[in-house]
Amino acid sequence: MIGLFSVNNYNIDTSKFSNLLHDKIVNEFEQSFAKYVGAKYACSANSASSLLFLALSKLNTTISIPSTIPPVVPNVIINSGNKIEFYDDVEWVGKSYRLYENIIDSAQEVTRNQYKNHGDPLAQMIFSFYPTKPVGSCDGGIVVSDDKDTIDWYRMMTLNGMHFSENNWDRKHVAAGYKMHATSIQAYLANENLKKLDKKNKRLDEISVVYNTAFGYNNTSRHLYRVRVNNNKKFIEEMKRCGIVCGIHYEHCHNKSFYNWDGDLPTSEKESIKTVSLPFHENLTDQDIEEVIKHTKRLATGEQE
Repeated sequence: MIGLFSVNNYNIDTSKFSNLLHDKIVNEFEQSFAKYVGAKYACSANSASSLLFLALSKLNTTISIPSTIPPVVPNVIINSGNKIEFYDDVEWVGKSYRLYENIIDSAQEVTRNQYKNHGDPLAQMIFSFYPTKPVGSCDGGIVVSDDKDTIDWYRMMTLNGMHFSENNWDRKHVAAGYKMHATSIQAYLANENLKKLDKKNKRLDEISVVYNTAFGYNNTSRHLYRVRVNNNKKFIEEMKRCGIVCGIHYEHCHNKSFYNWDGDLPTSEKESIKTVSLPFHENLTDQDIEEVIKHTKRLATGEQE
């Protein structure tokens, strides 16, 4: 079976950690990741969702997001006490986007010097370590910034509102925070995958060129390779019978009653029916790619409008 994603497996000797929650690997990884994306400071957490929640928790405003988006984002907006306004954009998928003012959601993109190239030293850029994301782990997330006060605030809020100290009894409780800190295992896995990211991205770029040439697209995401078909669910079933796993990224969210938003977004609604993600990972062989192309061309319409 040709898989949609590839998730690296590791054997971890936890006896080598001084602490399952706050081993030195957590700090080492934060520094390595910040350096990779060109930021001065970083704070890891148990998930990117937790960091998004913290980023939005004090705004009390209306936040505009694409309707074609993972449901975690509108959920966080509502649960953090804000309101949603959806807009009709499907081209952002697989990349980063501006969530609100200087808050950047980059759950689907990690590139070298990405933060530095963004050009705003006060920006808060949030990344995900969900297993299938560019830098995978057993979930987790990280926020980077050149503003030390911002990162210190995230660190305090993710650690139950306490200033960090190696000794639990030396931690000063200064705010009503949350239990959202990353674990040593999450940091270890993400750190191992970060070491492989440049090589992974090089291979993904090679595969993307082959796919683009075969299908006539100009896709540039290193997380997803999407094409449009007449009926994505039927296409997925037929591809699975050929031994190829595909997926849908993503269905629209704007018509869910619990988001309390009223409006029609025709592009997003059409995309929910037509968009499909093909297998796209660094472990695909040339033969795998040929099989994906052959069956996609046979089963899909090639619509790109």
